[in-house]
Amino acid sequence: MITEIDFELLDKELAQAKKKATALSLVRLLLFFLILAITIVGLSEIRLLLLSLPFALIFFVYLIIQFNRQKDKEAFIKQLMQMAVESEKRKHRELKMFRSGDRYLDKNHPFANDLDLFGEHSLFQVLNHTVNQAGESLLVTWMKSPINAVNAKSRFTAIRELSQKPVFLKSFEALGRAFIGKEKSKKDFYQWLEKPQMWKTWQFLPMLLGPIGGLGVLVGTLFFGLPYGWIGIWILLGMIFLGFVFQSLQEAALVMPNEGDVKTFGLWSAILVKEKFEDDYLKQLQHDFKNQEVAAPEVLKSLEQKTFMIQNRFNLVYLIFNLLFWTDFFLWWRLLVWKNKNAQYLQSWENSFTTWQVLVSLGAFTAEESLTQTVDWTKEDMIEVKDIKHPLLHPAKAVGNDFSMDASNQVVLLTGANMSGKTTFMRTLGINMVMVNLGLSPCATAFRCGHFQLFTSMRNSDNLGESVSSFYAELARIKLLLDTAAEGIKVFFLLDEILKGTNTEDRILGSEALIKQLAASGGKGIISTHDIELSALENKLNYLKNRSFHSEITDQEIHFDYKIKAGPCPSFNAHKLMELMGIKFN
Repeated sequence: MITEIDFELLDKELAQAKKKATALSLVRLLLFFLILAITIVGLSEIRLLLLSLPFALIFFVYLIIQFNRQKDKEAFIKQLMQMAVESEKRKHRELKMFRSGDRYLDKNHPFANDLDLFGEHSLFQVLNHTVNQAGESLLVTWMKSPINAVNAKSRFTAIRELSQKPVFLKSFEALGRAFIGKEKSKKDFYQWLEKPQMWKTWQFLPMLLGPIGGLGVLVGTLFFGLPYGWIGIWILLGMIFLGFVFQSLQEAALVMPNEGDVKTFGLWSAILVKEKFEDDYLKQLQHDFKNQEVAAPEVLKSLEQKTFMIQNRFNLVYLIFNLLFWTDFFLWWRLLVWKNKNAQYLQSWENSFTTWQVLVSLGAFTAEESLTQTVDWTKEDMIEVKDIKHPLLHPAKAVGNDFSMDASNQVVLLTGANMSGKTTFMRTLGINMVMVNLGLSPCATAFRCGHFQLFTSMRNSDNLGESVSSFYAELARIKLLLDTAAEGIKVFFLLDEILKGTNTEDRILGSEALIKQLAASGGKGIISTHDIELSALENKLNYLKNRSFHSEITDQEIHFDYKIKAGPCPSFNAHKLMELMGIKFN
């Protein structure tokens, strides 16, 4: 495999790999015809020529191995090139080509539906570098997890170190992409590994007799005039003996994992063993493959070879050798030896690889975005951010904001003109909280946060199938928030345009009641509204502060600076927007 990654040389490397593979394929074809000629001439005229067959066959196998190595290298380089394209797409926030993860949306989750975590143009699309379903599922689990500062701190230092290892990150991802093919569940394989199976002592007899007897019959018929009928008798005898292990090998063949999966695991373990890590969490994960009891790369390489042999037992060449030399016995013996020695490690290794996939994804994102800011997790009941930006906006276009809520400030009432940035700011704050909970750096120059549980209510919609109106859906969402806070959980809430589905008078009364109830339960957060009347609550409630986004209206245009400001919004723009859309007022 390539040890240094230089994308300017990838085209040249790929061309060389293709050229070598083509040459090896041609030589192999010529050798095949040569072997065929030797066999025909040797059987019909010059028997001594047959003595060269073993050497020709060994060379033929060598050519196959070299050809496969070039094809592997070719697949690896192609993935590196594709990853370079995808990296540029992510940097420019052109995300349509990536899996959206929309099936992970969950309307009952505390925050997953409202913060663009999944779906088109989502955080999942810029984070996900995993290569199989297990890795993807674990990434989703981490993204949806409750905020946990201990886990976040542990992951942060690991991700930071990985982000400084570009060769490792790209090699790990490219290997998985190159060789993991159509996924096959390993559940049956792990059950088979746990199933007790013993090698029977008497089976050593056919295992040894097969090669000796087969070779003796062949030599006798070819060089010493033994009737060819003895080959038939020997094959019939072999079929009887082979029947004792046929069913066991067939069962193993059905549950064996895909060869590509095993190859990937072996290659992953090899680069993990060689890499040097300083972070304790990474060392702990690496120890699974570096313990002194077993060498993971060798174990997995051996499993790859056995998987290939077992799953290709009905190949014509193998069938001939098996009938002549009873090779199934040797294969079954080696498989049982491997199973009894290594079965205990496989599932834990796969679980570890799954964790590595997620960490590599987060490390790659950190490197691509050049994120360096640390997170200050505090026990204080506060949040303070500086120049915080939305990670899904193009970095050149994103507008940063400063924002803080100290222990005395429980509710921020956010007002502002249409399209001025209220909802985007709330999502910016929420999605950055998800990022730091993953162990990532925030898109901010400073981030200090208490230990809150995030809760949002922004995208409540009606559901005809469930006969649920959007207003009722929002009320159900608010009830879930109140129930969560009532359990003593310290909640940080983001509520967008609350109670918008009812009339103004009820909305204002209901909003005031909700604000007081949330504050009484110990909750903390932001509530956006178009009801400017609610801003008067700042004079009555010492825990409420007004913040706002403004717009500047000219004759035919509305300008936004997308910067949050103290105090309520002094003016709104709905009237002007309607005029610009063609609605005429008398």
